[in-house]
Amino acid sequence: MRWFEIPEGQRGAAQAWLERGAGIPGSAPSPAAAVVFVRDGDHGVETYLKYRPGNSPLGTVGFPGGTLEPHDDEPLDWAGPSPADWGRKLGIADDLGRARRTVVAAVRKAFEETGVLLAGADSMSAVESVEGAEWMRSREALAVGDVSLAEVLGRRRLVLRSDLLKPLAHWITSDFAHRRYDIHYFTAVVPDGQAPSALESKGVWGRWVDAAQAVADPAGSWLGDLVGQEDTVGRTIDDLSSPGVQCVLESVAECSSAIAFLARKRTLVARNPVLEVHEGRPVLRLDLS
Repeated sequence: MRWFEIPEGQRGAAQAWLERGAGIPGSAPSPAAAVVFVRDGDHGVETYLKYRPGNSPLGTVGFPGGTLEPHDDEPLDWAGPSPADWGRKLGIADDLGRARRTVVAAVRKAFEETGVLLAGADSMSAVESVEGAEWMRSREALAVGDVSLAEVLGRRRLVLRSDLLKPLAHWITSDFAHRRYDIHYFTAVVPDGQAPSALESKGVWGRWVDAAQAVADPAGSWLGDLVGQEDTVGRTIDDLSSPGVQCVLESVAECSSAIAFLARKRTLVARNPVLEVHEGRPVLRLDLS
């Protein structure tokens, strides 16, 4: 059993949910996907985090990702494990359409939010550079829904490289939240020649962070101070990130190298923290069995 504090911006919703009767089903969670990029740093394994303003269930500080969209169904050139393979890997073998959309959404959101594109001219190559005004325009168009990932790749005759992703974790937002996500986390490395960068229109902060340092002091504010925004300075990791983000960060911190993290075999289990009162205050309980 593990307990997580409720972020300050969500405590009102948590209290209201408890007062009307815990156990009432919440809203249906939106399917989502996120990508955890890893690399070897000077002191341990690093991962790329970004700032997300507001009270998103994905966390104020978390990994690039977002919801699945209808246009993620559009046909595109595909390399690597098939949607059927991904359905088995993700535990959704009975919904191949969702499995395919989840992979496409992960690649789309990674490109939109970080500029890292998991695609290449063929099944054996990856784009070496996605810098410049034309690529940024494509990212901005994706962000507002003016184009689909299929259109971005099709214009450049690129193939989506699903083999560059590895399944990592599956989390479902607690019932009390106004916005809920059923999110699959993937992990990947940034292809040679590429480098993460913020989206011009709304990218406020994003950088490589030493995972071990980020989770070393749960009561401290190292990560929030590093982000340096008005709603992060002085905040603990509980207040900045979701339980899913924290647990993923801890799993990255445990590994000796990025290769070791990528190579680790995992069985995906859907984690769904439950809101309840513990020691007189609302908290999230996670059953780790």
